[in-house]
Amino acid sequence: MKKKICVVTGSRAEYGLLYPLLGRIRASKALRLQVIAAGMHLSPKFGLTYREIEKDGFKIDEKVKMLLPGNTPADISRSVGLGCSGFAGAFARLKPDLVVVLGDRFEIFSAVIAAFIAKIRVAHIHGGELTEGAMDDAFRHSITKMSVLHFTAAAEYRKRVIQLGESPERVFNTGALGIDNIRSAKLLSKKGLEKELGIKFKRKMALVTFHPATLDGGDAGKQFRELLRALDSFRELGLIFTMPNADPGSRKISGLIDAYVKDNRDKARSFASLGRLRYLSAMKHADVVIGNSSSGIIEAPSFGKPSVNIGSRQRGRIRADSVIDCGPVSSEITGAIRKALSASFAKSCRSVKNPYGDGKTAGRIVNALIKYSGKLRSLEKRFYDIKHV
Repeated sequence: MKKKICVVTGSRAEYGLLYPLLGRIRASKALRLQVIAAGMHLSPKFGLTYREIEKDGFKIDEKVKMLLPGNTPADISRSVGLGCSGFAGAFARLKPDLVVVLGDRFEIFSAVIAAFIAKIRVAHIHGGELTEGAMDDAFRHSITKMSVLHFTAAAEYRKRVIQLGESPERVFNTGALGIDNIRSAKLLSKKGLEKELGIKFKRKMALVTFHPATLDGGDAGKQFRELLRALDSFRELGLIFTMPNADPGSRKISGLIDAYVKDNRDKARSFASLGRLRYLSAMKHADVVIGNSSSGIIEAPSFGKPSVNIGSRQRGRIRADSVIDCGPVSSEITGAIRKALSASFAKSCRSVKNPYGDGKTAGRIVNALIKYSGKLRSLEKRFYDIKHV
């Protein structure tokens, strides 16, 4: 009998990463795919991106509405509570053998709480990483402790999961799923992307994604205004903005993007969601990736593109040499963008090595799911103590 593997997705970016894995699970003769869409996927504000999942041919077995209209810390906490309740009902109906989750957002945190209490085993992708400027850091490590299988994106992250007390035999360094997409997806040509987005590319283009750094105490609106001030220094640089996640402070950023695009229609456009194919195509054809999204660190190096990483949100992640770090002040951002656009630095990025894998991650994960989904019958696990010399 096929083992039921339930994959949970709560955001556009996360689904984009999970896409190759969903296809592999669905094609497996040993596994049966279940999909739960939640969080931002079901919000008109974020583009009702559950439709992208269905457009790609995947059946959504359950939808969990959990986002409240606001995005204050209190609203997020209430959303986690709603999520726990919604996922509890979904899991009770689907009865999965294993729940697969990726990353560290609060939507995923609530799903794992519900699965753990229901004694459903969890497999976690992208554990062991650090994002010191975001509350996601604590969510990620908590998810690790409630999971029985772990698929990390780099050897250093595998060591960190083991350091958290997880048995080495259940922790696999598989690489990052985002690289699979780059290696296998048939991306749009520049002309095709221009037609899809309804824009005409300038000679130089930037893909810009900026999320609130939820733990650094800085004002998200103030930091983003610093970024916009820096972008004003590059009048001939075309800008493609993607809207931030549903984190505390995201509304300020969204409002500033709307106002900036309105005043700069000659060079700027914004999108609630580009979707997997258009986002990766935009990254391929952009000259620089700017902001504080993990995609600038994990995926951009595989395109040989420079990234300007702003502030503390991604502090702690392994970086390729193509990533330029700077503080959230206009002078530093301006200098970093100028360096990224320089001919010498752009040339050096073309041969950079990406530390996040070779694009064969989905196959490795599916092989492990087939091997272990029927063997791990209990949530009980011993804390693995590292022997210090």
